[in-house]
Order: sequence, then C-alpha cells, then structure tokens
Amino acid sequence: MVRAVRIATRVLFILCLPALLLTASIGGAANSPWLYNYGFEKYNVSQETGLAQSELEKAAAGLIGYFNSGEETISLTVVKDGEPLVLFNEREVAHLRDVKGLFRLDYRVLLGTLVYVLGYAVFSLFRRRDWRRLAWGVVGGSGLTLGLMLVLGIGMLLNFEQLFWQFHLISFANELWQLDPARDYLIRLFPGGFWYDAAIFCALATAAGAVVLGGVSGGYLIHRRARPVDERDD
Repeated sequence: MVRAVRIATRVLFILCLPALLLTASIGGAANSPWLYNYGFEKYNVSQETGLAQSELEKAAAGLIGYFNSGEETISLTVVKDGEPLVLFNEREVAHLRDVKGLFRLDYRVLLGTLVYVLGYAVFSLFRRRDWRRLAWGVVGGSGLTLGLMLVLGIGMLLNFEQLFWQFHLISFANELWQLDPARDYLIRLFPGGFWYDAAIFCALATAAGAVVLGGVSGGYLIHRRARPVDERDD
C-alpha cells in the first residue's frame, strides 16, 4: 500500500510539472508589457488603428490591470485624433470577460500544481534517501514537458490557424471571439500573427524552464553516480 502511494504521488508530481511550467509561461505572457509592445511594433498596430504608441501602451496596461482585477467588465478609454475613444464595444467587452475567465483558470491550475510540486519537493528533501527519487521525478517531468512542447511546436508550425480555431471552439461557449477587423479594435490590436508569436513565446519559455530543472536534476544524478558508493545518499 505504501509503495503504491509513493508511485502515485511520484507520477502525479511528474504530470504536474508540465502543467506548472506551461501555466506559469502563459501567466507571464499575459502580464508582459514587453510582449504586447513587441506585437504592436511588429504588426504596425499604431498605423492600423490610428492610435499613438503611448495610447497602445495605455491599452496594454489597462488590459493587464483588468485581467488581474476583480472587475467583471472592462471600460478602457484612449485618445485618437485628439478625441476620447471608448476602445472596446459591447461584443469585445463580453469576449474579454470570457478571456479573463480562462486566465483565472490558468492561475488556479498554476497555484494548485505549484503547491503540490513544492510540497512534494520539500517532503522529499527532508529525507536524504528520497533525493534521488526527487531528481528522477524532475528529470521525468522535464522530459515529458519537452516532449509535449515539441509536439505542440510541430503542430503550430504545420497549421497554427487550425489549432487556434480549435482552441477557440473548445474554450468558448459562444461566438463572441469571431471579431470583425473593420469595426473591432481588439482584433486590430492583436492580429493572428501576434497570437502565433505569443504561442511560440509560451512554448519556448516552458521548454526553457524544463531544460533548467531537468539540467540541474540530471547534473545532481551524474554527480551522485560519480561519488563512491559509501558516500551516496541512499
């Protein structure tokens, strides 16, 4: 029974690592002014919308603040041609409320997996003979993460538009996400190319985290194997 519990907790630890790293990357991207401004500059959003760069930065800050606030809806006013402009219409506001719900889900998964991973790691570190098992668990979780990011990356390279479409069909129970660039500023601020770049950013950040964790744990295992048998920690 004890052995079964150990195996189950270790497997859950390995499965939690990819979820932890991915949700952390998504949360980081959602709160990164740099990523927003990178997209604005790359896709000439100022020219496309007629909004000054300072107003675009204001819009980005407003979105980040909204996603982290307790407000149900967003009301964001910018200046265009010297006149105040309410940036998002009712359809966009409703869609952003749905998007905020996804970010809240991301934060909950991030918190849950972080608590479990840290708890498992701390418990393992209290007992020296569990260090090797912990290291192998980190290596396994990191390897799983890299494998998933490789598959995701290949899918994005082959047909990102189809993946993006399927994501929306699965994530939203309505069609509010189908916006019109002729009248909706949200899609003009964040065109399809921006989302491709953001997805690549999240995949690379997740993979980088896995490489670091896996590298540290793998280095420990290699170092341990090189030590004399009587000096090992099991």
